[in-house]
Amino acid sequence: MISTLRRVAERFGFVIHARGHCDIPCGIYDTGPAIYHAASVLRLIDQFNEAGNDDFLKRSRLVADKENQAEKVKHEVRVIWGDYFKSQHIEAHPEIHDLTHAIMQQASKCKQGASREDGVTLVELLNSFAEIFWQTKGVQTARGTSPYEPKISVVYPVLSD
Repeated sequence: MISTLRRVAERFGFVIHARGHCDIPCGIYDTGPAIYHAASVLRLIDQFNEAGNDDFLKRSRLVADKENQAEKVKHEVRVIWGDYFKSQHIEAHPEIHDLTHAIMQQASKCKQGASREDGVTLVELLNSFAEIFWQTKGVQTARGTSPYEPKISVVYPVLSD
């Protein structure tokens, strides 16, 4: 079946964009990648603002990467929100819909500009999302300063032995 679809797509020039994590579902979800991408957005904003106006090529690459990282934030959050959160989670945390929407909007705002405050807000929204996510799994969280620039406070699960 898949090979037939692939041949039809090739014949008519369609591009296949179907990828997922994962629609089986595998049950492996983690907010770490979203926080990593949000911290990357903030770091790229910092680098953009530190680059001189004369370094057009560097700033152009930083903008492109910042937008890519912001889109990855949105993807990671969409997957967790759409695939992981079930009715019992939403009943316990009805704010998750508004929070998810706020993250989407904030990531878009980060794509549109280079405000450090916007990047910090994105990370904080992701931290709130992570706290709720891990709470639904019965896993405690902690906050710590990331060991890499931009050295911002991030939420992580406290893993037991």
